[in-house]
Amino acid sequence: MRLCREAVQHGFASACVPPCYVALAATLLRNKGVQVCTVAGFPHGNSHSDVKVVEVARAVRDGATEVDMVLNVGMLKSGRLDAVESDIRAAVKAARQSVVIKVILECALLTDEEKSVACLLAKNAGAGFVKTSTGFAKGGATLADVALMRSVVGEWLGVKAAGGVRTKAQAMSLIAQGATRIGTSASVAIVAE
Repeated sequence: MRLCREAVQHGFASACVPPCYVALAATLLRNKGVQVCTVAGFPHGNSHSDVKVVEVARAVRDGATEVDMVLNVGMLKSGRLDAVESDIRAAVKAARQSVVIKVILECALLTDEEKSVACLLAKNAGAGFVKTSTGFAKGGATLADVALMRSVVGEWLGVKAAGGVRTKAQAMSLIAQGATRIGTSASVAIVAE
Protein backbone atom coordinates (compact mmCIF):
# COMPACT_ATOMS: atom_id res chain seq x y z
CA MET A 1 0.00 0.00 0.00
CA ARG A 2 1.41 3.31 -1.10
CA LEU A 3 -0.08 5.10 1.94
CA CYS A 4 1.98 2.94 4.31
CA ARG A 5 5.17 3.38 2.28
CA GLU A 6 4.72 7.15 2.25
CA ALA A 7 4.01 7.24 5.99
CA VAL A 8 7.28 5.41 6.69
CA GLN A 9 9.26 7.43 4.14
CA HIS A 10 8.13 10.77 5.60
CA GLY A 11 8.02 9.77 9.26
CA PHE A 12 4.31 10.42 9.72
CA ALA A 13 2.79 9.65 13.13
CA SER A 14 0.19 7.32 11.68
CA ALA A 15 -1.42 5.95 8.55
CA CYS A 16 -5.21 6.05 8.69
CA VAL A 17 -6.82 3.22 6.74
CA PRO A 18 -10.36 1.86 6.37
CA PRO A 19 -11.19 -0.89 8.89
CA CYS A 20 -10.94 -3.64 6.28
CA TYR A 21 -7.25 -2.78 5.70
CA VAL A 22 -6.06 -2.56 9.32
CA ALA A 23 -4.54 -6.06 9.41
CA LEU A 24 -2.63 -5.46 6.17
CA ALA A 25 -1.42 -2.03 7.32
CA ALA A 26 -0.37 -3.49 10.67
CA THR A 27 1.74 -6.07 8.85
CA LEU A 28 3.29 -3.49 6.52
CA LEU A 29 4.04 -1.04 9.35
CA ARG A 30 5.27 -3.50 11.98
CA ASN A 31 8.45 -2.11 13.60
CA LYS A 32 8.45 0.91 11.24
CA GLY A 33 7.62 3.60 13.84
CA VAL A 34 4.27 4.50 12.26
CA GLN A 35 0.98 3.91 14.08
CA VAL A 36 -1.96 2.20 12.38
CA CYS A 37 -5.13 4.29 12.64
CA THR A 38 -8.69 3.48 11.58
CA VAL A 39 -12.21 4.73 12.22
CA ALA A 40 -15.36 3.76 14.12
CA GLY A 41 -18.85 5.13 13.66
CA PHE A 42 -17.65 6.70 10.45
CA PRO A 43 -18.62 9.07 8.93
CA HIS A 44 -21.73 10.23 10.84
CA GLY A 45 -21.34 8.83 14.37
CA ASN A 46 -24.90 7.52 14.46
CA SER A 47 -24.04 3.87 15.06
CA HIS A 48 -25.21 2.28 18.29
CA SER A 49 -22.52 2.20 20.98
CA ASP A 50 -22.35 -1.58 20.82
CA VAL A 51 -21.58 -1.36 17.10
CA LYS A 52 -18.76 1.13 17.76
CA VAL A 53 -17.45 -1.21 20.48
CA VAL A 54 -17.34 -4.07 17.97
CA GLU A 55 -15.57 -1.83 15.46
CA VAL A 56 -12.97 -0.76 18.02
CA ALA A 57 -12.45 -4.31 19.33
CA ARG A 58 -11.96 -5.62 15.79
CA ALA A 59 -9.55 -2.79 14.99
CA VAL A 60 -7.52 -3.64 18.11
CA ARG A 61 -7.50 -7.33 17.20
CA ASP A 62 -6.36 -6.50 13.65
CA GLY A 63 -3.47 -4.36 14.91
CA ALA A 64 -4.72 -0.76 15.03
CA THR A 65 -3.03 1.44 17.60
CA GLU A 66 -5.34 4.43 17.11
CA VAL A 67 -9.07 4.69 16.39
CA ASP A 68 -10.83 7.88 15.34
CA MET A 69 -14.44 7.53 16.49
CA VAL A 70 -17.14 9.93 15.37
CA LEU A 71 -19.11 11.68 18.09
CA ASN A 72 -22.87 11.16 17.95
CA VAL A 73 -23.73 14.74 16.96
CA GLY A 74 -27.49 14.16 17.06
CA MET A 75 -27.36 12.97 20.66
CA LEU A 76 -25.16 15.92 21.61
CA LYS A 77 -27.51 18.41 19.97
CA SER A 78 -30.53 16.83 21.66
CA GLY A 79 -28.90 17.23 25.06
CA ARG A 80 -28.32 13.54 25.71
CA LEU A 81 -24.91 14.26 27.22
CA ASP A 82 -24.80 11.13 29.41
CA ALA A 83 -25.41 8.99 26.32
CA VAL A 84 -22.65 10.79 24.39
CA GLU A 85 -20.15 10.35 27.22
CA SER A 86 -21.18 6.71 27.64
CA ASP A 87 -20.68 6.14 23.90
CA ILE A 88 -17.13 7.50 24.08
CA ARG A 89 -16.38 5.65 27.32
CA ALA A 90 -17.49 2.36 25.72
CA ALA A 91 -15.08 2.88 22.83
CA VAL A 92 -12.26 3.77 25.22
CA LYS A 93 -12.94 0.62 27.24
CA ALA A 94 -12.96 -1.52 24.08
CA ALA A 95 -9.57 -0.06 23.19
CA ARG A 96 -8.13 -1.78 26.28
CA GLN A 97 -5.75 1.08 27.15
CA SER A 98 -3.44 -0.03 24.35
CA VAL A 99 -5.15 1.97 21.62
CA VAL A 100 -5.66 5.73 21.53
CA ILE A 101 -9.23 6.87 20.94
CA LYS A 102 -9.60 10.17 19.08
CA VAL A 103 -13.09 11.67 19.17
CA ILE A 104 -14.12 13.43 15.97
CA LEU A 105 -16.42 16.32 16.90
CA GLU A 106 -17.42 17.45 13.38
CA CYS A 107 -16.98 21.07 14.46
CA ALA A 108 -18.68 22.55 11.38
CA LEU A 109 -21.98 21.17 12.68
CA LEU A 110 -21.60 22.45 16.26
CA THR A 111 -21.86 25.74 18.12
CA ASP A 112 -18.89 26.84 20.21
CA GLU A 113 -20.78 25.81 23.34
CA GLU A 114 -21.44 22.35 21.88
CA LYS A 115 -17.77 22.01 20.90
CA SER A 116 -16.73 22.86 24.44
CA VAL A 117 -19.19 20.38 25.94
CA ALA A 118 -18.08 17.67 23.49
CA CYS A 119 -14.44 18.25 24.44
CA LEU A 120 -15.27 17.89 28.13
CA LEU A 121 -17.26 14.70 27.50
CA ALA A 122 -14.35 13.22 25.53
CA LYS A 123 -11.91 14.19 28.28
CA ASN A 124 -14.15 12.78 31.03
CA ALA A 125 -14.60 9.52 29.10
CA GLY A 126 -10.86 8.93 28.80
CA ALA A 127 -10.25 9.73 25.13
CA GLY A 128 -6.70 10.60 24.11
CA PHE A 129 -7.55 13.23 21.49
CA VAL A 130 -10.32 15.42 20.19
CA LYS A 131 -10.42 15.96 16.44
CA THR A 132 -12.02 18.70 14.35
CA SER A 133 -13.57 16.88 11.41
CA THR A 134 -14.09 13.73 9.38
CA GLY A 135 -13.50 15.71 6.20
CA PHE A 136 -17.02 14.80 5.04
CA ALA A 137 -18.92 17.77 6.53
CA LYS A 138 -19.25 21.22 5.01
CA GLY A 139 -16.15 22.52 6.78
CA GLY A 140 -12.88 21.33 8.21
CA ALA A 141 -10.25 22.49 10.64
CA THR A 142 -10.24 26.16 11.58
CA LEU A 143 -7.82 28.11 13.75
CA ALA A 144 -10.68 29.17 16.02
CA ASP A 145 -11.86 25.60 16.55
CA VAL A 146 -8.39 24.32 17.35
CA ALA A 147 -7.78 27.18 19.80
CA LEU A 148 -11.14 26.53 21.48
CA MET A 149 -10.55 22.79 21.73
CA ARG A 150 -7.07 23.32 23.18
CA SER A 151 -8.40 25.79 25.76
CA VAL A 152 -11.02 23.27 26.91
CA VAL A 153 -8.92 20.08 27.04
CA GLY A 154 -5.76 21.71 28.34
CA GLU A 155 -2.40 20.10 27.75
CA TRP A 156 -3.44 16.57 28.68
CA LEU A 157 -5.36 15.63 25.53
CA GLY A 158 -4.18 15.79 21.98
CA VAL A 159 -5.95 18.01 19.48
CA LYS A 160 -6.05 16.76 15.90
CA ALA A 161 -6.79 19.29 13.17
CA ALA A 162 -8.32 17.56 10.16
CA GLY A 163 -10.43 18.50 7.20
CA GLY A 164 -9.32 20.86 4.45
CA VAL A 165 -5.67 21.14 5.49
CA ARG A 166 -3.82 21.51 2.18
CA THR A 167 -0.71 23.64 2.77
CA LYS A 168 2.26 23.80 5.08
CA ALA A 169 1.27 27.33 6.11
CA GLN A 170 -2.18 26.07 7.16
CA ALA A 171 -0.66 23.18 9.10
CA MET A 172 1.82 25.44 10.88
CA SER A 173 -0.93 27.92 11.81
CA LEU A 174 -3.05 25.10 13.26
CA ILE A 175 -0.08 23.84 15.25
CA ALA A 176 0.50 27.36 16.58
CA GLN A 177 -3.10 27.37 17.84
CA GLY A 178 -2.59 24.11 19.74
CA ALA A 179 -2.94 21.22 17.31
CA THR A 180 -0.69 18.30 18.21
CA ARG A 181 -1.55 16.30 15.12
CA ILE A 182 -2.59 17.20 11.58
CA GLY A 183 -4.82 14.88 9.58
CA THR A 184 -4.73 15.43 5.85
CA SER A 185 -4.77 13.57 2.58
CA ALA A 186 -2.27 16.18 1.32
CA SER A 187 0.46 15.13 3.76
CA VAL A 188 3.06 14.24 1.13
CA ALA A 189 2.49 17.49 -0.77
CA ILE A 190 2.73 19.47 2.49
CA VAL A 191 6.07 17.98 3.51
CA ALA A 192 7.35 18.50 -0.03
CA GLU A 193 6.71 22.28 0.17
